[in-house]
Amino acid sequence: MNSFEDRVALVTGASRGIGLGIAKQLVARGARVCVTARKPEPLAEAVAELGGPEHAIGVPGKADDEEHCADAIAKTVERFGRLDMLVNNTGINPVYGPVLDVDPAAAAKIFAVNVVAPLAWIRGARDAWMGEHGGSVVNVASIAGLRASPGIGMYGVSKAAVIRLTQELGVELGPGIRVNAVAPAVVKTQFATALYEGREEQVSAAYPLKRLGVPDDVAGAVAFLLSDDAGWITGQTVVLDGGVTLGGGL
Repeated sequence: MNSFEDRVALVTGASRGIGLGIAKQLVARGARVCVTARKPEPLAEAVAELGGPEHAIGVPGKADDEEHCADAIAKTVERFGRLDMLVNNTGINPVYGPVLDVDPAAAAKIFAVNVVAPLAWIRGARDAWMGEHGGSVVNVASIAGLRASPGIGMYGVSKAAVIRLTQELGVELGPGIRVNAVAPAVVKTQFATALYEGREEQVSAAYPLKRLGVPDDVAGAVAFLLSDDAGWITGQTVVLDGGVTLGGGL
């Protein structure tokens, strides 16, 4: 395994699901992490699961709150002395249905959390540490950002923007900071239950690997992209989909 000894990461939206899986992977490889989420209680439980204050701290707040962003980054550097890796995992999808039916306020909120907030976190990490010392960023996108995704179209539009943002920042922040993304298909988390609950076998049948993803499937790829083994990769989006986009399944 790639070692992250003496490295520090910040993972947003990491009290459960994919974010917590990523944080666990990084800690297992030697990193210390700051995890964020909206609710303090689940976040405290996540910190305990990650090994307590020796390995992790939690800073509660909303991802699109600029003060929370600045506070989390400052506390990470204050507690651990550096910030080498950033994972923008927080994402929301509060609406379901045709894009044309999405309330403009809801669309604006989706973009605020899914697109504008990651940009703010990257800017903050650059200013606090990475601009001078270097670092690596991974944005969590989705295969919904790669093709039409009926029912979750506005979410997909926002994730397409994340993929495009990753490309732009890959150019702007090189050579010191690498920026990549992952685009998972359906991963078995609380966030995605509406996409498979009660019909997992049917949904999985469309995947060449005949199963849905689990958080570890994403965490391993994120750890690779953050590591020195990916040192010549930037601006790229790695598709993690069990092969589903090969055959056009849901």
